Amino acid sequence: MIDPVALFVLLLSASTPILFAALGELVVERAGVLNLGVEGMMITGALAGFAAAYHTGNPFVGFAAAALGGALIAMPFAALTQFLLSNQVASGLALTLFGLGLAALFGKPMEGVKAPAMAAGPLGLNWIVWLGLLMVPAIWWFLNRSRTGLVLRGVGENHDAAHALGYDVRRVRIAAIAFGGAMAGIGGAFISIATVLQWTEGMTAGAGWIALAIVVFSNWTAPGVLAGAWLFGGVTVLQLRLQAAGVRVPVQLLSMAPYLATIIVLVAISARQKFSRRAGTAAPGSLGQDFHALR
Repeated sequence: MIDPVALFVLLLSASTPILFAALGELVVERAGVLNLGVEGMMITGALAGFAAAYHTGNPFVGFAAAALGGALIAMPFAALTQFLLSNQVASGLALTLFGLGLAALFGKPMEGVKAPAMAAGPLGLNWIVWLGLLMVPAIWWFLNRSRTGLVLRGVGENHDAAHALGYDVRRVRIAAIAFGGAMAGIGGAFISIATVLQWTEGMTAGAGWIALAIVVFSNWTAPGVLAGAWLFGGVTVLQLRLQAAGVRVPVQLLSMAPYLATIIVLVAISARQKFSRRAGTAAPGSLGQDFHALR
């Protein structure tokens, strides 16, 4: 008999890395920046967090190091796109490749060692899971109720108008990029510190790309991001349960199930938007566009 509480606990754990990364990317895109480097920031955070947790024996120090590492590796992307006006898509892809290569190079000494165990919180979940859930209403409030969040959204909707009103568009966007990097780093560290408990090259396994898709799925809203992360987490848990139950389904098919579900959802959303008069109204108006300061 399947225990629904146990399934819910597994779902929360499986969705947490994606939830952190997607919430961070939500803020970045709301500021008008398209950062495709989420995967690179996640793998950097996974390595930085694991290394810090291993050497200090404190997992929470590891998560702090992961947030710092994710934010730092996002800064070259910020410099390229906000000051040199480089193409955001190309710069984001470069960030992903750079992060994956950097983690592979510096992660070799970490192979074969174990991370320190984390203390369990309510329902047997560690505290980072609950932090992720608290970040959903916090980011919703920030984007919809706080003055700073409304300025950030204004920058993302029309950066020229925001600049004309006296707001520093570059500063707002760089802060958003740093926050997105920190959140992605925490998401990556959750995989290495709280899930796998060891370092493995390429362990994020495309989670950053799914986080990017979930932001679109969410219609650029924090509650939608939570729903998308839970959808991915549910499919992942289903995959693991089927494998544990010995269901005779090719393991390759089960492994691809979460990614296939994401693709199906995005196709459905695209079809809905194509035939809807309100299609695309939630996407920030200046998303992916370069900002040229008026002289």
